[in-house]
Amino acid sequence: MADVGQEEDFEAAKEKALKIGALKCEIADLRREFIEELCYPAVACNASYENVYLLVSHGCTGKGNDQVRFELAFYALQPTIKVIAPWRDPVFYKRFAGRNDLLDYAAEKGIPVTSTKSKPWSMDENLAHCSYEAGILEDPNTTPPEDMWKLTQNPRNAPNEPEDFTLFFEKGLPAKLEYTENCSPKTVTDSVELFLAINAVARRNGIGRIDIVENRFIGLKSRGCYETPGLTCLRAAHMDLEGLVMDREVRALRDQFVTFNYSKILYNGLYFSPERKYLETCLHASQESISGQVRCRAYKGTMSVLGRSSDNAKLYDMSESSMDEIGDFEPSDTTGFINVTAIRLKKYGESEGK
Repeated sequence: MADVGQEEDFEAAKEKALKIGALKCEIADLRREFIEELCYPAVACNASYENVYLLVSHGCTGKGNDQVRFELAFYALQPTIKVIAPWRDPVFYKRFAGRNDLLDYAAEKGIPVTSTKSKPWSMDENLAHCSYEAGILEDPNTTPPEDMWKLTQNPRNAPNEPEDFTLFFEKGLPAKLEYTENCSPKTVTDSVELFLAINAVARRNGIGRIDIVENRFIGLKSRGCYETPGLTCLRAAHMDLEGLVMDREVRALRDQFVTFNYSKILYNGLYFSPERKYLETCLHASQESISGQVRCRAYKGTMSVLGRSSDNAKLYDMSESSMDEIGDFEPSDTTGFINVTAIRLKKYGESEGK
């Protein structure tokens, strides 16, 4: 059993596994691997599916994405593996059509489960996020009940005072977090400690809730609610720093090719694939100059940027950009730029006028 940061009683889970027939249950702490090999590259890529979902894999049904994600990973890592998937076995799904049937069976057999008929939604969690689907959420016009959200404070009930913190990046990856806790300044650099700390900041300030209808890999639309607190802050700060230090054309190519396809690969469960390996090589090349710091503020469900700086900020020249001095920029040069740029538009205007 993998510990990827889910808030779970692992001893109870181990005991349950043995009671229902497992011969052995081992729990492996994989939080560091999860952060450094999946979450941090996703931050460097600014990955998101359909521009909103920050891409995390969890449990599944016969209609879900994760059966595809899990099995594609299994086959890539161990091509001879045999997968037993009850959700796709007609004998199983004709007896257990949905969660209510499974809840009845669990109650009959004395199997402890967290879902109830009053709160029948599916909930899956790891260090980066928690997802909620099914049950009353299947009606896309139903407002999620407030007691559903597990990780984040309701933004309306979040602290009335803003909380400031600073994120540092080295070559596109989070490297340090400076923040205040109980009126004392704190600094963390270890990846696990940093992720836990930024999660805590975002959670208490109500950051990272989304409610969307997405297009599943298997072709169905699905309504899902997600909490992604710390990762939301990391991604937003990283994107802001790129604005300061990243070349315009490199960013355009990365956004159009690497970000879009890397996000789709993660969503579709193709992490263990040659295309992911190739795109990650491109990603590393795009992040060579992305080092610096971003000063941020968390307040009632939002994260805003207060400022950013970098020793690599060679592309930004305050003198050239200033509205109060000429600097090395010759305004007269703009005339030629406009004239050349306008050539095709003038031709277009002439053809439209005929």
